[in-house]
Amino acid sequence: MTDHDKVKKTALKYGKDRPKAKNPVLIEDLTLRDGHQSLFATRGRTEDMIPVAEMMDEVGFWAVEVWGGATFDTMHRFLNEDPWERIRTLKRYIKKTPFSMLLRGQNLVGYRNYADDVAKVFVERAAANGMDIFRTFDALNDYRNFETVVPAIKSCGKHFQGCICYSLTEPRMDGDVYTLEYYVKKAKELEKMGADSICIKDMAGLIAPYDAYDLIKALKEAVKTPIHLHSHFTSGMAPMSQLKAIEAGVDILDTCMTPYAYRTSHPAIEPLVMTLLGTSRDTGFDIRHLAAINEILEKDILPKYKHLLDDSKVSIIDINVLLHQTPGGMLSNLVNQLKQMDALDKIDQVYAELPKVRKDLGQIPLVTPTSQIVGIQTVNNVLFDDDKERYKMITDQVKDLCYGLYGKTAVPINSQLQKKALKGYSRGEKPITCRPAEVLEPELEKAKEDVKDLAADIDDVLIYALYPVTGKRFLRWKYGKEEPPPEVKPRTLEQVNAEQELIARAKAGELVERIKKENVPTKGDKLRRFNVFIDGEYFEVGVEEIGGGAPVVSYVQQVEPAAALPKPAVPKAKPAEPAAKEKAPEPAAAGGITLNAPMPGMIISYTKNVGDEVKKGDTIVILEAMKMENALPAPADGVIKSINFKSGDSVPKGAVLCVIG
Repeated sequence: MTDHDKVKKTALKYGKDRPKAKNPVLIEDLTLRDGHQSLFATRGRTEDMIPVAEMMDEVGFWAVEVWGGATFDTMHRFLNEDPWERIRTLKRYIKKTPFSMLLRGQNLVGYRNYADDVAKVFVERAAANGMDIFRTFDALNDYRNFETVVPAIKSCGKHFQGCICYSLTEPRMDGDVYTLEYYVKKAKELEKMGADSICIKDMAGLIAPYDAYDLIKALKEAVKTPIHLHSHFTSGMAPMSQLKAIEAGVDILDTCMTPYAYRTSHPAIEPLVMTLLGTSRDTGFDIRHLAAINEILEKDILPKYKHLLDDSKVSIIDINVLLHQTPGGMLSNLVNQLKQMDALDKIDQVYAELPKVRKDLGQIPLVTPTSQIVGIQTVNNVLFDDDKERYKMITDQVKDLCYGLYGKTAVPINSQLQKKALKGYSRGEKPITCRPAEVLEPELEKAKEDVKDLAADIDDVLIYALYPVTGKRFLRWKYGKEEPPPEVKPRTLEQVNAEQELIARAKAGELVERIKKENVPTKGDKLRRFNVFIDGEYFEVGVEEIGGGAPVVSYVQQVEPAAALPKPAVPKAKPAEPAAKEKAPEPAAAGGITLNAPMPGMIISYTKNVGDEVKKGDTIVILEAMKMENALPAPADGVIKSINFKSGDSVPKGAVLCVIG
């Protein structure tokens, strides 16, 4: 009997009562981690996972991914949630299905390599809190960055899944770097390290169906370890690639529940279940049970996050990803950064510059944190470089990469860039060739001392050790030392609906106090006009003061959709020093030269204090933008007269960070 005949025979058996397949495809669900990370910036709250948790435990998934990646950062920074508590909470509802997390090798769940003592204890605490499978990757595929975390995973008796970050230098798997031989070699390295499974991590959705077939087939012949394929939907190829991977014998696939699937997320599970129904690779999942979960997600959960979804595009795929190879999360970061800098019109220049920067930095795969490293450096180049000089503002992370702190790149870094980046570098101007963590001093004891009056346990200490600025701020929120701001507090569905209703009424003009026509005053010469944007629509508003009092809205005129808005004018003047202003430093009101923020970001620290003497070019402020750090130099010689912000403060572009007199 052919597979097609089996499908016909079992067509009415959607539930688990159908015969079990001989070799079912195993499925890891990513809804509760990579799904919401890809679609709405990792803002999914634990309370919104609980309503479906027990139902998802009954599906029969090989594992559910619930943690790691950006969740640790986002939870404590934006959601006022303890990352460790999420594991413990979900474990009370999901009791049968193993938990999986994404571990960035020696980067753990951060954006740099941490010292060995922190890495070891972090893995131990993740396991103790309930983690079962550690999907472990290194952005450079440099497995020396596994030498601390893998023994820790094994000593805890947990599953070590080793990843190979999938990348290309050509449209298909036929380049001079990321070849079939490259991936087979990496798989053998992972098998030798004791990997319990091997994952092809295709973070941008680049793998083509026939390349997937060739790759999986080659890996199955080369190693005995089970093979897992992880591919984002971004380009639209992932479902086809999954099917070809199944034909080649793949063991495990990644999917999401339909409401959290597609776009920059992953293929949906439901079409795959129906595709394999009755075949030798049948998942065995009950499609009716999946539909019941989807109904809850669609009606009760997802509406809370609609405002974070990008509805600007009609298409759910982005074929441009095949050209710039930018993963969805990185792309949204770039767009957001350019918006905040009033430079979104330069996005095409960013796309053009990005492959040049990537090549200069050793053709590194674009995955966290290297995607951010390449992305923010690309933005810096587009905004601050000129015809005379490239790489005017080099981020600290690019300097670290050039030094070797992230590991060995696929091909050598551009020697001129490397030399420029390491000029005056604090660790030395000669790159290292050893395992990166060997040059890192232990960090854990110092972290314990720093938060001894705030941290209640080792998990608190690790939050601070990984994220000193935002981690300490979260601990102050957690223990009532500081009131969390309104924006980090959860919102109910009722609040979301009320906001949507308010916006709808505003768009309909129902919030404007109507004045009887016969009493409408004559417009004076002091009338001022403003542009107002509500939920993507544009209005022109006239405002005039009455008797010197507060201004009131005198009319609201909705502009027809056909009336295109002019793009904001972008200054053509070349930016000066890496201190980054759109014009030369100007005397402040109190007298002196100002150091202005070249881009929106968060203050990590000031390296100088009021009263300190500085020379032009001395680093004054470390500013984080797009999770990468920029050392901002003094624009002139002088003495620090005032410092206007503190560590942890968010600042807009152009903010006066300090005054030098």
